Amino acid sequence: MKRLKKFFKWLFIVVLSLVLLAYATDHEYILKGIRVVYMTGHTTAYIDDYPHFENLPITKGNQPQPWALHKDYNKAKPTERLQDLNKELGTVAYVIIKNDSIWYEDYAEGYGTDSQTNSFSMAKSITSALLGKAIKDGYIKSLDQPLGDFFEQYKGEKTTVGDLSSMSSGLDWVEHYTSPFSITARAYYDDDLGNTILGQKVIEEPGKEFKYLSGNTQLLGMVIEKATGKKIADYLSESFWKPMGFEKDALWQVDDNDHQLAKTFCCIASNARDFARFGKLYKDHGKWNGQQLLDSTFVAKSIRQRFANDPEYGYGFWLSDHLNKDIFVMRGILGQYVITIPEDNVIIVRLGHSKGDWDDRGFSTDFYTFVEEAYTMLEGR
Repeated sequence: MKRLKKFFKWLFIVVLSLVLLAYATDHEYILKGIRVVYMTGHTTAYIDDYPHFENLPITKGNQPQPWALHKDYNKAKPTERLQDLNKELGTVAYVIIKNDSIWYEDYAEGYGTDSQTNSFSMAKSITSALLGKAIKDGYIKSLDQPLGDFFEQYKGEKTTVGDLSSMSSGLDWVEHYTSPFSITARAYYDDDLGNTILGQKVIEEPGKEFKYLSGNTQLLGMVIEKATGKKIADYLSESFWKPMGFEKDALWQVDDNDHQLAKTFCCIASNARDFARFGKLYKDHGKWNGQQLLDSTFVAKSIRQRFANDPEYGYGFWLSDHLNKDIFVMRGILGQYVITIPEDNVIIVRLGHSKGDWDDRGFSTDFYTFVEEAYTMLEGR
């Protein structure tokens, strides 16, 4: 009994010392990470983590525009290969939209059409869409407007808002997902995101090559808020959620209740049907039901590679030529996808718990399977 008491005494001392050390070294965000992840039985960020954070609402309008159901809705059966992959990776939503109608959809684990899950980095595409809207609305001059016009810290730097959107800013951000001491982890769990981001320096010549950094899109979101004078969740609501007839309200995670700075590099909680609307908007050159929400030139530039040596990225969207098709993609870290193939008027949405292994073609292996099996199903009808 004495040994047990002694053990718990020393355990308490060790834990208390670690907590005090975290606060003393400005790493207290790690404690939140432990609470949100490990104390809920997970080992990394997960699709249902949004209730553990503060969020701002993204409100829908009074005139929702539900997707039409295709005349062949859910008549096709999933291939065995697709079923096996969905089970292996924990797919909770898989949707195929053909000719702007839902052709097939399947949900698992109790998830459904209304279920909210974390977008993760699909939010980067949405933030870049808001950049296009801010340019169209006259809040931002063009993709070439300097970052220094918005934040004094970057006066004299060559980095532009377009460089932020196309992942070519030259910032000293290090994209790292496993170390709790990384700036990526700090940005996800810290309670003063703005201070973290504005401490970034430009250390490489911007506008020259693609280098994926979540800090780019976070800074871009801050530019949009500064330029519009609006919370970005409100601007998203008025710019897209309401005019495009989103069926459900959504949530955008913020750093805390005091700052309420949205994590624009990630973290919009919504559902598969509503996420798919951005695929349709860009497929249709920025037009929605006859209303030009985004300039068509901006849209065209967004879904084409910016740099000759970096074919996988445009402005806020991933790109692929799989099956010899021009494909643009919204993509999240756990295999969240809105895959749009304009030439065939097809949109594929997949949401789930994990993704496949990395493939040197630019995506993880699951991406290629999700596309291939969708076409196998479509061609089988």
